[in-house]
Amino acid sequence: MNSNSAERRTGRAAAGLGGLCLAVVLSACTPAGDPRQPTSAPADGATPADRAAPASGAGLPCTPSVDALPAPPAGYRLVGEDVAVPDTPVLTAGDSGEADPAARLFAKWGLVVRAGTVVDLRVAPGWQDRARLGWGGTGAPATTVTVHACTPEGGQAHWLAFVGGAWVAQVACVPLIVTSDGRTDRVNLGIGTPCDTTATPHPATS
Repeated sequence: MNSNSAERRTGRAAAGLGGLCLAVVLSACTPAGDPRQPTSAPADGATPADRAAPASGAGLPCTPSVDALPAPPAGYRLVGEDVAVPDTPVLTAGDSGEADPAARLFAKWGLVVRAGTVVDLRVAPGWQDRARLGWGGTGAPATTVTVHACTPEGGQAHWLAFVGGAWVAQVACVPLIVTSDGRTDRVNLGIGTPCDTTATPHPATS
């Protein structure tokens, strides 16, 4: 075996591992013990984005991210200008193990947020007893979550990915309210079941 062949095989293997890591991030794959936690993290528990000084949201801690991206990935759609969510008709939901009856089922999905922004996500009015949200492993599932996407060191990445997802009492088309930079938008996500109509983000009325 010559050295050139070995190097080519090594390069292909490294590229394959890189693609696998990206796929893991975008599908929000997590250990079975705690679906809100990333599969891996730097030794100090923070990504470069988490350590960087915030460009906005002074005083808020950086929400732990798992990847930095140049743009929202394929299979994601924009909600407003600063948030991207999965564009799949149905997000698979399974038993969460949570005691909260409103969080009986869990659907893993990665949230993608523009770097340097602070976004608030909440379940729509009337859904407080039927759905929960959470990203970044920052606490128990909640009806309202704030994500602070600190600007990465060097400013090369424009978007950050966060592990987490949505919890529901039962499969449903769940409406979410997204607020960022004074703009509020609404998006529907099919958790375990598809929504009746195409969920096109539009300004929320409440």
